[in-house]
Amino acid sequence: MNPSRPENTRSHPNDGRFPLRLDRAAIGLIFVLTVLIVGLLLLGYRGKPQVRSFNWADRQVGAQDTALEISFNRPMDFGSVEKNIKFFTGEDKNLKPIPVSGRSSWSGRKLFYTLDRPLPYGERFQVRVEGGQDRFRSGDYHETMQPFQASFKTRDRSFAYIGAEGEEEGRLVMLNLTQNQKIVLSPPNLTVFDFKPYPLGDRILFSATARSANPRLPTSLVEQELYTVTTGLRINTPSDDIPVVADARQVTKVLDNREFQLLKFDLSTDGKIAVVQRVNRKDQTQSTPWVIRLSTEQPPEALKFDQPTGEFLITPDSQALVVAQGQGIAVVNLDRTSEEKDGKSESLSFLPKFGNVLGMSTDGSTAAMVKFNTDFTRSLYLVSNQGTETEIFKTTGSILKAQFSANRRTLFCLLTELISGDQYVEKPYIAAIDIADIQKEQSVKTSIQPPFIHPLLRLEDQRGSQISLSPDNVGILLDQKVAAVTQDGQPIQTSRLWLLPLGEDLTKPIDPVDLNIPGLLPRWLP
Repeated sequence: MNPSRPENTRSHPNDGRFPLRLDRAAIGLIFVLTVLIVGLLLLGYRGKPQVRSFNWADRQVGAQDTALEISFNRPMDFGSVEKNIKFFTGEDKNLKPIPVSGRSSWSGRKLFYTLDRPLPYGERFQVRVEGGQDRFRSGDYHETMQPFQASFKTRDRSFAYIGAEGEEEGRLVMLNLTQNQKIVLSPPNLTVFDFKPYPLGDRILFSATARSANPRLPTSLVEQELYTVTTGLRINTPSDDIPVVADARQVTKVLDNREFQLLKFDLSTDGKIAVVQRVNRKDQTQSTPWVIRLSTEQPPEALKFDQPTGEFLITPDSQALVVAQGQGIAVVNLDRTSEEKDGKSESLSFLPKFGNVLGMSTDGSTAAMVKFNTDFTRSLYLVSNQGTETEIFKTTGSILKAQFSANRRTLFCLLTELISGDQYVEKPYIAAIDIADIQKEQSVKTSIQPPFIHPLLRLEDQRGSQISLSPDNVGILLDQKVAAVTQDGQPIQTSRLWLLPLGEDLTKPIDPVDLNIPGLLPRWLP
């Protein structure tokens, strides 16, 4: 019988020493790592500075994308980076340097470069940063950054219009100038009256009526319904907004006309809200704007007013409605349509002396408004969101349209000039108003044209023209009615589209170009 082994007897001579050696090794490794970390913190990381991210890389940039953002892995010397930013345009094998004016600002390791004006659409660009240095130095030494380059594109140059002849007559048409592609969007059984593009250009909101089976019967304006149609455009934006992924010509009804007649509408800048002027079929005196929240399933909500309303538009921030009401202009909150006190819409402000609002700058800071004077003249005003009112000029003619340039320094207007004589005749013309030259105290009291109003184009003797300023501010689309004859020799009234190019100086006229397109109501896509 074997003797019993004592309980404290170990099976191996190294059993107790192995854990002790492991603990000592771990403690030593921790000590070494701690020394290295402290050394890095004291001496700084000496690797090359480089760009970590660029928000426009491989994206499609639009006019609303006003600032590029470059993020670095190290704090950088501001001046050395800013003077070494260069822009190029064209394809990789044929790049040309171009000047891109803008303003630089920094937030930590991020550089923001805000453009003075939008880049031209339909082009490819490359940005390079070379020679920038880090901010901290050891002695007189600055570490030079790793060279960086990235490419991006601007959106395709595209516009939509309502066809005026042949198979396109009364139908919504999109023309992509960059891709040299034309698509008839709306079906042949609908006659389109008005439309507004969505912010990504992927859809268009339009009003239309069913086309009569008898071509001799006129189409009724009061039987309009509201639809959307896809354009097929798919834009990869820096803001990661996701366009509708669908082929062109997908039509969806948004609002019918069973209980209410639809008169006019506007679409918000973010594409989430539409405001529609509707008339109750049972009571024609009940006419008011309704709010449709397009991104939800909520039913339309009526905005209630004490007095009848007229022309309106949604503010650029998509939060309010500017509407002609009674003897003035009201600004109404769109965030509260069902929580108003006493059932009335919440008015943010009221401007009693103005009769119409023509347009607003993209940042919402300034609006162009019309005042109807007691002497039968009209005055154009600039009204700021701070309450400042500046009279631009007074005229015996009409002030029909107004659009601000992207940098808010120029206002493009469709005006008319009253021709003296036995008959009342107004001659329309397009003019550029140099806002930068207008002094706040200046107020012109006569119909004499002020020096800061620059006529660009005189139009034919008709007032039905529409103008649309391109988002990159390189041209104005317009339509003009013309007399024509059918194939069998019958006289008809049609319309053609023209392009008025704009140069570096937006106030200098350039000869217009006949696009040879029969169409109405041209509008650029954003």
